[in-house]
Amino acid sequence: MNVLFVCSRNKLRSPTAEQVFANWPGVEVSSAGLDDGCGNPVTPEDLAWADLVMVMEHAHRTKLSRRFKKHLKNARVIVLGIPDDYAFMDPALVKILQATVPPFLKR
Repeated sequence: MNVLFVCSRNKLRSPTAEQVFANWPGVEVSSAGLDDGCGNPVTPEDLAWADLVMVMEHAHRTKLSRRFKKHLKNARVIVLGIPDDYAFMDPALVKILQATVPPFLKR
């Protein structure tokens, strides 16, 4: 299963999720951002690769749908509901990710 984690700037939440699940059995992970000028922006290729796209906020799903509607046909998009309140690898963020993401990683 290929999982793409998406947040705004790809600096805090989605790279943390990528790190946390990097060695998860049977899962390949990547992360990207939606804001203009972010270092690693979401691309159509990312979405073609992903079986599952996990966004941090509802606004991310809306923005993703607006920009990439035709590229989202095969991917399932899940909103994790994690606000932009955490630093990279913040223990509280890691705990939230470990509690919310694994149920979606089961085939």
